Amino acid sequence: MPTRTKFVFLMHPYEFKRVKANTGRLTHLCLRDSELHLGIGFDEHEAVQALINDPENFPVLLYPGRGARDLSQGELHASDFAGRRLVVFLLDATWRLVRPMFRTSLSLQRLPRIMFSNAAPSRYVIKRQPEPGCLSTLEATHELLLALDRSGLEHYAQPEQLLGLFQRMQEFQLRCTAANPRGRDRRSSPRAPAEQPVIKTDVTPKRRRIFPAAAAS
Repeated sequence: MPTRTKFVFLMHPYEFKRVKANTGRLTHLCLRDSELHLGIGFDEHEAVQALINDPENFPVLLYPGRGARDLSQGELHASDFAGRRLVVFLLDATWRLVRPMFRTSLSLQRLPRIMFSNAAPSRYVIKRQPEPGCLSTLEATHELLLALDRSGLEHYAQPEQLLGLFQRMQEFQLRCTAANPRGRDRRSSPRAPAEQPVIKTDVTPKRRRIFPAAAAS
């Protein structure tokens, strides 16, 4: 899918290694002008820094919260770009891992932040979101494109493309589960505490326990 906006997906290694239904990579494959980079901290990442420091680019970070410009409220305008290309960075991880990624990268913290509001609830049926309002990376990109289109900053001609692929991916997963009930029983049974996967980050020496049922991407 062609877009005026360039999308850059920054994927946590946990997503790459452990999350099989990774919608960040799926979205990257759908968008012609997009890049995907793996890591936790990106201040020394050559390709990411080149995009941030390119004077032809207007880089922003999709990260909701206080200080973020709400695209759904028209808080970002073409005049803000001054002829530059809009480059949107998205952190592809669970919220538990997104926060350390954000704190580790000072260059990302300095970027203008954007968000959207009044999004549709998550369409995920094969994975439980940690709380209402959480979306997969694919759904977040879809909502972002809708908001950019409404603001006149993007031409989102095929909104059904991403959502249709998302639906087909989930239908495939459900068929696989139905065909392998023993695998389904193993996945649905609780793990003993010692078997919970552990992720270490370079932000804190404490161990972080990540529960697959809470994955949001």
